[in-house]
Amino acid sequence: MPVVGMVGGGQLARMTAQAAVALGQTLRVLAASEQDPAARVTPDVVIGDPDDGAALRELATGCSAVTFDHEGVPQEVLAPLEAAGVPLRPPPSALVHAQDKLVMRRRLAGMGLPGPPFAEVNAPADVTAFGEEHGWPAVLKATRGGYDGRGVWFLHAADDELVVDLLARGTPLMVESAVPMVRELAASVARSPYGQAAAWPVVETLQVDGQCARVMSPAPDLPSDRAARIQEMALRIASELGVVGLMTVELFALESGEVVVNELAMRPHNSGHWTIEGSVTSQFEQHLRAVLDYPLGSTAPVAPVAVMANVLGAAEEPAMSMDERLHHCFARFPDAKVHLYAKAGRPARKIGHVTVLGTVIDDVRDRAELAAGWLATATWADGWSAHSGDPRSVDPQEGS
Repeated sequence: MPVVGMVGGGQLARMTAQAAVALGQTLRVLAASEQDPAARVTPDVVIGDPDDGAALRELATGCSAVTFDHEGVPQEVLAPLEAAGVPLRPPPSALVHAQDKLVMRRRLAGMGLPGPPFAEVNAPADVTAFGEEHGWPAVLKATRGGYDGRGVWFLHAADDELVVDLLARGTPLMVESAVPMVRELAASVARSPYGQAAAWPVVETLQVDGQCARVMSPAPDLPSDRAARIQEMALRIASELGVVGLMTVELFALESGEVVVNELAMRPHNSGHWTIEGSVTSQFEQHLRAVLDYPLGSTAPVAPVAVMANVLGAAEEPAMSMDERLHHCFARFPDAKVHLYAKAGRPARKIGHVTVLGTVIDDVRDRAELAAGWLATATWADGWSAHSGDPRSVDPQEGS
């Protein structure tokens, strides 16, 4: 059976390893530590850093494909592997669009796809000039390395001191207009080297304090024709960029119903965790199928509604053990599917997720949020919907 190497040992690699077991495979992971979530569940582990060429070569030796659970591998480290014939999936020429936001913006603009005005930033004057031309607020972004709300600064006016400080620290920057969004959507697709592609239903995501807190599939109140156009756009991006494996297009939805592309991810994605129980083929199995050029699986949902809620580390670790919390969670919600990542809790850290399936969106959402909130805090608090359900209550691009 083929061996797939995955750079990164986090929860995405952990869930990919679980999918590999069902296919009779062993996922080899490059982990920073033997205590990483994926390193705990797969016997084939290489310890090293993603920017260490020697560690990457050790990972790749004997692999049918090498893929990623994050975008943090520098292009200059990948280039020798590609030149040596290592099957990198996605290839570096595609992956760079998920690594560098400015490269992505330029390429998507050249494809005529919807996005905000943007500009490269080399000096504070570039931000000032952009704001004067396009208006405030604007969003300053690190073009590389930002994730889960990090590397994003929402500006209501020019801030020369911030820009000077970031540039002095070597942070590559861009600026773009803030998008007056009403909610966030995500479209996940998979593509194989052969060119076969498949799309899951478009989902709605909710960000709380810069972290994905909840995903609802399918996105409520999204007309079928608009959902189809979004899927077609995601499939077109995957095809034209030459993506192999999973790709998620993160989107801002406008009040008009139109959408604007926010970012790309080329790996399994938090917005696709619901597919483990909610789709005929999970994103993790599909990613393995795609990078190995297997025929892709069905993306059809198995229930009318699926809601995934992240278990985010609490401000204070509950006195009750996680095992005891699981007892209570399952007693109240026997249909809840819980995934824990073997990660120590700290504030806002993703330590697991809960998925609930059903037919009535409000009921399914509330059950998923209550279960995830209980596992995080050991309190049956109201879900995020009660206080954070309207994304218009926060800065338009907080957590982008």
